[in-house]
Amino acid sequence: MSKLKRGVSKSRQVQRNHNKLPLIMALAGAAILLIAAFFAFQKKPTSFTPEVTGSPSLKADKEKVDLGDVKLGQTVEVSFEIRNVGDQPLKFSKAPFIEVKEGC
Repeated sequence: MSKLKRGVSKSRQVQRNHNKLPLIMALAGAAILLIAAFFAFQKKPTSFTPEVTGSPSLKADKEKVDLGDVKLGQTVEVSFEIRNVGDQPLKFSKAPFIEVKEGC
């Protein structure tokens, strides 16, 4: 009788493991779909159309900066964005790479 109980016990274990397989496959499939959706709906980079062809070219978002009346010795700060709108890479080869000029 003990052999019979062991046989039934083993068959139940096999059946339980067999019943878990579809659940595991469904979870794996759902995970793959979530990962695919994540990559599909990410923001795609916009295509770049150069304004200048054959060479690099800089373009600033502000052409002119007016800071008003600034007292001597007073520190002021301004920021702007500079982009390369040409179709060639822009390389700074000599120091100073960027020079700030003061003017009235």
